[in-house]
Amino acid sequence: MKAAFITSHGDLDRIQIGNLEIPKIGPNDVLIKTKFAALNHLDLFVVKGWPGLKLSMPHIIGADASGIVEEIGSEVSTLVKGDKVTINPGLSCNKCEMCLSGNQVLCKQFSILGEFQAGTFAEYFKVPEVNALKVPNNYPLDKAAAAPLTFLTAWRMLTTKANVKKGEYVFIHGAGGGVSTAAIQIAKLLGATVITSTSSSEKIKKAKQIGADYVINYKEVKDLAKVIYTELTNGYGIDVAIDTVGMATFPDSISLLRTGGRVITCGVTSGPTTKIDLAKVFWKHLEIKGSTMANQSEFRNVMKLVFNGEISPIIDKIFPLEVIKDAMIYLEKGIQFGKVLLKF
Repeated sequence: MKAAFITSHGDLDRIQIGNLEIPKIGPNDVLIKTKFAALNHLDLFVVKGWPGLKLSMPHIIGADASGIVEEIGSEVSTLVKGDKVTINPGLSCNKCEMCLSGNQVLCKQFSILGEFQAGTFAEYFKVPEVNALKVPNNYPLDKAAAAPLTFLTAWRMLTTKANVKKGEYVFIHGAGGGVSTAAIQIAKLLGATVITSTSSSEKIKKAKQIGADYVINYKEVKDLAKVIYTELTNGYGIDVAIDTVGMATFPDSISLLRTGGRVITCGVTSGPTTKIDLAKVFWKHLEIKGSTMANQSEFRNVMKLVFNGEISPIIDKIFPLEVIKDAMIYLEKGIQFGKVLLKF
């Protein structure tokens, strides 16, 4: 099968296109013929590598995808060959205390497809049956590939972690990112007043189209907190800040919060280390929470909303697999609004 893989870590030139063996499935697995796959910043991190990351090479990258069930294991009972499916990219053991209590993300073996195991940027990939979800016949497979990782991440952040309530102010950094475009829609669905930031007039327009109430151009506004406190929230501040950026934005996330506010972080696209004013944290009784992926119930809950059309993944651009390096460079530059996909 044709696949995108690496044989060593480094820059994006390390990505190769070539033929590898079709994965062999176990009794509880399904083999999926890929139709679309979606890029995530995790793919960039895996290619470049990090201290302690040890992979079996060649390693196929990619976490998100949709496709058609090609083969099922002997114990699989919920899917048949020919089913349209998308996937939850979060993998766990499915039998430890955490998994059985619905806390799959706290499983000691938890990982993301394409992170430590072969991923989805190939003509075929395999996942456990529990990670595959049927796609309604009338729902397009490109959107089914674009939704999972970003929407399940945003859903857990806003519901399980932040418990966003109707009427609260939610601030989301970087409106054009995949998680951010999902978070804008989910926060609006939950009844929040949504404030976000971005870098161009075109992205401002798109952010408002998907539900943002206010959009700030962070290249033009030097004092973000002043605008939010004095012009947008009548001195109140932000109830919940969603931060996927990390180093460049986390101090702002802390400064924007009202007394008793909470910041939820799930990503570090600008870097993993930062400085914050701890006095603001304890004087204002702030909550700082981390969040990674979602459990199977959260995944299915948000995908039900996606399939019903109440929220919708935003697709920026679709590349053929053969020019995956161009797609990865496009993602790395951060000029997209929504998801970048590969087509098979």
